[in-house]
Amino acid sequence: MLRVDSLCAYYGESIILKDINFTAETGKVTCLLGRNGVGKTTFLKSVMGLVKTPKGSVYLNNEDITQLPTYKRAQKGIGYVPQGRDIFPQLTVYENLILGLERSNYKKEFVEDEIFELFPVLKTMLKRKGGELSGGQQQQLAIARALVSEPEILLLDEPTEGIQPSIIQDIGRVIKKLKARGNVTMLIVEQYLEFVMDVADYFYVMDKGRIVLNGKVAEIDPKKIQEKIAI
Repeated sequence: MLRVDSLCAYYGESIILKDINFTAETGKVTCLLGRNGVGKTTFLKSVMGLVKTPKGSVYLNNEDITQLPTYKRAQKGIGYVPQGRDIFPQLTVYENLILGLERSNYKKEFVEDEIFELFPVLKTMLKRKGGELSGGQQQQLAIARALVSEPEILLLDEPTEGIQPSIIQDIGRVIKKLKARGNVTMLIVEQYLEFVMDVADYFYVMDKGRIVLNGKVAEIDPKKIQEKIAI
C-alpha cells in the first residue's frame, strides 16, 4: 500500500529524516515508535507532502506520488489525523464530519451509519460544537472525519496522547475493527508501547531520524523495543 525509499527531509539546514526505508502492507496496522523529537511526525508530514523531501521517493499502490501536492495525495486515498487533531472548534460535530466528504467532491451527501457504529458517542453530539467536546471525544471526531473520506490508508499521529484510558480502549477497538474488515491500511505514530503491541501487525522504531529496529509485532520481545525507545 505504502512504500518509502531512501527518504530524506529537512527543516532549513537541519536534516530530520535520513534515508528512511519503510513499507506498510495493505490491510495491516503498522506503528512507528520513538521518543519525542526523533522525526516521527516529520515522517507522516513527508508522506502527506507537507514537508520538503529533496531525496527519496514515496509510493502509494506502486504509484510514485513524491511530487504530488498534499491535496492530490488526499485524493489518491491518504487520510491524515495530525497531532492535535485539527478539528474545527466553531463547527458542529456533524459539520466537521461532512468536511470529510470533500475528497470525493461531495458525491455522497451524508455520513454513512458505519461511522456512528464505530463512534456511537458522536451520534449523540451531532449538534454540539467541536470545541465543546473533551479531548478524547475530539480525537474520535478527528478519526471519524478522516474515515468519512473512505481512505485507502489512514495516518494517525499519536492518537492516544493525552487521552483517558477508557477512550484509548475505544480507539483501540475501532482500529481492530477496521483491521478485521481489511479495507483500510493504517500507519500509526505512537509512544504507548502497550497500545502498539495490542493493535499493530508491524512496527518500526525511529531514533535521530533513522530506523533502528523493525519487524513483526508477534515476533518481538517488547523489552527490545523499550530498550531502543529509552536510548
